[in-house]
Amino acid sequence: MDDLPSNNVSSASPDAGLMMDYMNYMASQPPKVIVFGPGSNCTLEICDISWSVYKYRPSLPVNAAFLALFGLAMVMHIYLGIRWRSWWFMAFMISGCVFEMIGYGGRIMLYNNPFSFPGFLIQIITITGAPVFFTGAIYVTLSKTQVFSCSSINLERRLIGIFCMICRIEHFSAALSRIRPKLFYYFFIPADIICLVLQAAGGAVSTVSRGVSQRGIDIAMVGLILQVLVLIAFISLFGDYMARYFRSQITQRFTVRETSFFTCLILATVLILARCSYRCYELKEGYTHSELITNESLFIVLEGALVYISSLLLCIGHPGLIFHDTGCEKLEDDDASGDQIPLEQFVYREPETEIGVAK
Repeated sequence: MDDLPSNNVSSASPDAGLMMDYMNYMASQPPKVIVFGPGSNCTLEICDISWSVYKYRPSLPVNAAFLALFGLAMVMHIYLGIRWRSWWFMAFMISGCVFEMIGYGGRIMLYNNPFSFPGFLIQIITITGAPVFFTGAIYVTLSKTQVFSCSSINLERRLIGIFCMICRIEHFSAALSRIRPKLFYYFFIPADIICLVLQAAGGAVSTVSRGVSQRGIDIAMVGLILQVLVLIAFISLFGDYMARYFRSQITQRFTVRETSFFTCLILATVLILARCSYRCYELKEGYTHSELITNESLFIVLEGALVYISSLLLCIGHPGLIFHDTGCEKLEDDDASGDQIPLEQFVYREPETEIGVAK
């Protein structure tokens, strides 16, 4: 207890409640034993498991399985990314899988010693932030700034992957979208980066302060809430686009593969949204006093399983795998010629009016 401040904590301080709870919690522990924080010296030999932050010993088989599964997902995304040359999509997915693997490695450290502060710090930062990379892959897939149009010729290998996804979206008619694809890219990607930074910084500040700092918890909460809001905005805009598309005359151009892709994309986004909502609710009472944080079953289902299923959906619905056989070429200028279908051919009208096709 020598490292705790001896002065009285003002009740007006936003950290006062957490500080008092922490002092009471520490007072119930044996003298000269630090159960949580950079100076933690507890082990299972001298401390009861109920004194740890999670109040349980993380399952070794479950965490080892998640580490292996995300490793397998990473290998699949590397293979598909190289095959279809979807470099940005692959980079985001690899980053997310690596974060998950590091995080579950941290939880294995907590299995060996539930009081391991490095293990807790590693997993709280990486597992919390990993889904940001998966949402980044989704945003990049739908908002790459290159503009393509589709043709009846076979697809050249150099245009496989993410660029062909944009080709198909533009082919569906970008005019149906309420905002330009560039705006998707310029808004959602920076917002995703901000979410990652806030979640990582909040987790680091809160854990380094032994969970006493309300500021660290607030920073992490802002990052999670912002991610939820960004996902809701994305789902709303994307859902609006799809609704307008299906009300237009070009619905017949939707293939089975394209339907599969969009289904996987939507499901992955919704699952990540559900996971972020769970983490927001879990964190609202901080790391040391949250009831949800002590429930490993909820963590396995609402964190591990949902995020892993999302990574698989983004593998099954990989942009290169779905659209690799679509005729596609880049437009160098407005006068590009060839056997192409101009975007302006498709004109969107409200449902109550007749849909026209410009000649």
